[in-house]
Amino acid sequence: MSDDKPPSSTQRRRWVDRISQLFSGEPQDVEDLLEILREARANRLLDTDTLTMIEGVLQVNQLRVRDIMIPRVQMVVVPNDAELDTIIPLVTEFNHSRYPVIDGDRSKVVGILLAKDLLAHLSRNSNVLVKDIMRSAYVVPESKRLNVLLKELRTNGNHMAMVVDEYGQTAGLVSIEDVLEQIVGEIEDEHDEQEDEGYIFRRNDHEYMIKALTPIEEFDDYFQTQLATDEYDTLGGFIVSQLEHMPKKGETLVVDKMRFEVIRADTRRVHLIKLKIIE
Repeated sequence: MSDDKPPSSTQRRRWVDRISQLFSGEPQDVEDLLEILREARANRLLDTDTLTMIEGVLQVNQLRVRDIMIPRVQMVVVPNDAELDTIIPLVTEFNHSRYPVIDGDRSKVVGILLAKDLLAHLSRNSNVLVKDIMRSAYVVPESKRLNVLLKELRTNGNHMAMVVDEYGQTAGLVSIEDVLEQIVGEIEDEHDEQEDEGYIFRRNDHEYMIKALTPIEEFDDYFQTQLATDEYDTLGGFIVSQLEHMPKKGETLVVDKMRFEVIRADTRRVHLIKLKIIE
């Protein structure tokens, strides 16, 4: 019998009955709900992508801002007293649409600079300072739940929020894209580092950008290493195995003369890794 055969009416009724029992009986936990949804996937009542998004939605209800924020040390910032023309190289290099504006150091974010505001003022007056055109920063605590944050960002029209710790100092930043990626997975844009032809992209003699899905045997062949074992199939699997947890963006791992840095990752998997050969 073909595996592609659609579920029978009996299977559908059985699954619907279980859903009815779930919501009509005593309160159930998330794992009970996921068990039923995974059974629905096994019976081909849900496809894999749909199940993944549902799992992401449930995860957003449990995660807090601190779990996905970009840490303060990794933020790309601009000083509030800088003249607009002096920050063009930085804006050109990173291609972000928004930049935290700091007063002195990264713990003191005083506003947000929109790239479109910068471009609009450049041709008018080059003596304008960043603080003259920056917008107010939307501030949230580290402990805020992601589902609450998403609702607030949608309601007030903000795309970025500055995250503060219990002392009121900037701890990092989070964007609406960061929250949505917990549901739908990595969102690529035209400015993301990409390598369409193969898995490994050589930036210079000592630095490489590598997709986490790179087969570990292919990595070994390319770099003349011996990392392959039966425990993992990809470079991303190797990183997770070595760190013994799902790494966040910015985490590093040093093996022999190789320094791996996680460039893109979500709570479910690693996407992109930077490798630096240490002399």
